[in-house]
Amino acid sequence: MEENKEEYSASNIQVLEGLEAVRKRPAMYIGDISAKGLHHLVYEVVDNSIDEALAGFASHIEVTINPDNSITVVDDGRGIPVDMHEKEHKSALEVVLTVLHAGGKFDKGSYKVSGGLHGVGVSCVNALSTYLRAEVRRQGHIYMQEYSCGKPTTSVEIIGESETTGTSITFKPDASIFTHTEYEYSTLANRLRDLAYLNAGITLTLTDRRDLDAEGNPRTETFYSAEGLNEFVRYIDSNKESLIGDVIHLSTERQGIPVEVALTYNNTYNENIYSYVNNINTIEGGTHLTGFRRGLTSTLKKYADEKKLLEKAKVEIASDDFREGLTAVISVKVMEPQFEGQTKTKLGNNEVIGAVQTAVSDALGNYLEEHPKQARTIVDKVILAAQARHAAYNARQKVQRKSPLSGGGLPGKLADCSSRHAEDCELFIVEGDSAGGTAKQGRDRQFQAILPLRGKILNVEKAMEHKIFDNEEITNLFQAMRVTIGTPDDPKEANLTKLAYHKIIIMTDADVDGAHIATLLMTFFFRRMRPVIENGYLYLATPPLYKCVRGKQEEYCWTDAQVQQFIAKYGDKTKVQRYKGLGEMSAQELRDTTMDPNQRLLKQVNISDAAEADRIFSMLMGEDVAPRRDFIEANANYANIDA
Repeated sequence: MEENKEEYSASNIQVLEGLEAVRKRPAMYIGDISAKGLHHLVYEVVDNSIDEALAGFASHIEVTINPDNSITVVDDGRGIPVDMHEKEHKSALEVVLTVLHAGGKFDKGSYKVSGGLHGVGVSCVNALSTYLRAEVRRQGHIYMQEYSCGKPTTSVEIIGESETTGTSITFKPDASIFTHTEYEYSTLANRLRDLAYLNAGITLTLTDRRDLDAEGNPRTETFYSAEGLNEFVRYIDSNKESLIGDVIHLSTERQGIPVEVALTYNNTYNENIYSYVNNINTIEGGTHLTGFRRGLTSTLKKYADEKKLLEKAKVEIASDDFREGLTAVISVKVMEPQFEGQTKTKLGNNEVIGAVQTAVSDALGNYLEEHPKQARTIVDKVILAAQARHAAYNARQKVQRKSPLSGGGLPGKLADCSSRHAEDCELFIVEGDSAGGTAKQGRDRQFQAILPLRGKILNVEKAMEHKIFDNEEITNLFQAMRVTIGTPDDPKEANLTKLAYHKIIIMTDADVDGAHIATLLMTFFFRRMRPVIENGYLYLATPPLYKCVRGKQEEYCWTDAQVQQFIAKYGDKTKVQRYKGLGEMSAQELRDTTMDPNQRLLKQVNISDAAEADRIFSMLMGEDVAPRRDFIEANANYANIDA
């Protein structure tokens, strides 16, 4: 590839349209203007560096969160071209940074594949930043140009000499556009970790200069994977018990399409498949996922039939049965990806089906023949899954018969609201009759419904499917929400077409038991009703821990620091009331602090990284105590834990 290095110049930069409307309608280009969109800016810049690495010209990418919440991304690629662009009559660097849909990824000679969907990339970041500084190390010089809100404030200048090549972009997001301007270290770390696994051999570093240790050194983490998806699957399943002790890994090219797949089986009852196209997480799947499933099912079934291993099953085997307890990551690189679906994250290229299917069939077939013990273990798991599926079907039918949609009525403890417009309605899930009674008195009956649960619900992380549908509290949840099981695409998926509430609020005590119940409920929604989270319908209520009173002055407090601030302001004779549970609050107090839409603080539950969420839920709700203890100790400063 070295001979092409000097061919990457202004002539390779193709312009499709001007940079307009980005500042007026930023959500059209980066998804939204909240924390998700804020972090997306970093991903756009990093994706450019990853493209250089995929083309073979970069191996190190450094991301730094600066003290003022600006971001710096540095790579050791070829450097963005700085010579004059023939059509635009300005530096190619300025074209890349100021013109939408401009970049080398539209020129097939520059990049075979590219992570960016539409090439909005760094120009979009520039438009949404009050300050951006680009430094390019190229042709022995360091070139620099600065911008504000997408417009250059300086010309391209030579500010020094350099023996290396690469690009450095520093940008400060515009606080007048974004509703959230503080970068979360963990969110960026998760994305860089994924990129390291998806691109073996590339080193990515994250440094947080806001977080210094006692010696003044910033928090720094390096992400590197020598084995790619093999290590990714081991990381995802690090808190699960492996069934086969191996990760089945393939990295090949079929029909000109690079295909990498890693898979293993564990002792859970969940299927977890994560798919990527050009490093983009295709959360809606697509043709590469279809090819993987076909290859897995046909190869396993053929092997089991040839070895006569299914004769003892006594039940019909379905394709779903082959994927119970499966963890897999699929990554393909496609030159011209066609994306479909609501969020443009579903791959539509039909040629990818056959490429992935044959790659998986060949690799898995060889593994099964060479590892008969592990093959038998997988088939036994498939048979068990089929038997459990039949039991679960009967249990689901029992739930469906009880459903109000089938004339079965609503749970007796549900205090429903009078409105029938789901988009206006809220369901509060509370622990026990005491808190439920207080919540019923404090609610607005027009749009707020209350469902008290009896104690802790079943831990679905460790339960077989039919046990889940036999659980009374879980059955009550399905019935209250008017949710049935089964969609045209998946007989196991929750069907939300009749969902009665578009805000489902978990409201538990602000103590350890309350946190445990909330975690059990979030596990239930993540594992069994994920569309509720994906549609943005799940929330956590945040009741206060304290009420501080001094004379006529009173204030609710959520943290010890807030209590100390009140005491410092009004004196040591402050009376501090500690709420040990929602039942200790009056109906008016609960309404004013936790239920009134005009005063409450709700936390929306979302999934920014499904693979990382899967790993954490497995760790928190699984059998192994040690990693759970380590997690609690590492995050104890963020939690309110009773002595």
